[in-house]
Amino acid sequence: MSIATAGEAQERKVPYWASISTGDALMRTGPERTYPATWRYRRRDLPVQVMQVYGNWRRIREQDGTEGWMLATLLSARRTAVVTGYGPAGMYADPNTGSALTWRAEPGVVGKISECESGWCLFDAGGKKGYIEIDRIWGVDAGEIVE
Repeated sequence: MSIATAGEAQERKVPYWASISTGDALMRTGPERTYPATWRYRRRDLPVQVMQVYGNWRRIREQDGTEGWMLATLLSARRTAVVTGYGPAGMYADPNTGSALTWRAEPGVVGKISECESGWCLFDAGGKKGYIEIDRIWGVDAGEIVE
């Protein structure tokens, strides 16, 4: 695992994906602690999209479109995603629907993603792993390759 330095994080091209690194993080209306908090996140690993960088602050967007500012130290480069859509999403042994169905993940389940390519990502939800179609998760761009 590599950790980006503050300088490297500043140079990343926005938008980019990140995740909330702690079980207690505040989203604020502006990029300083003096701005009021609008949301308190108590769920670690939620995916967010970083839309803007301002010093040690990141303007983020969450799944429902809510935007606000969060300290960079509360974010991680760990790639995660949340299951979306209606009904359970199939998780397969290989990246195709013809392979064995290993698990089903309900909308709202958060997991780590890797090996994203050709419309599929390897999704790990608490040790339960399988390939899931990209159009059933939020946290990766269509056509994006994640290693």
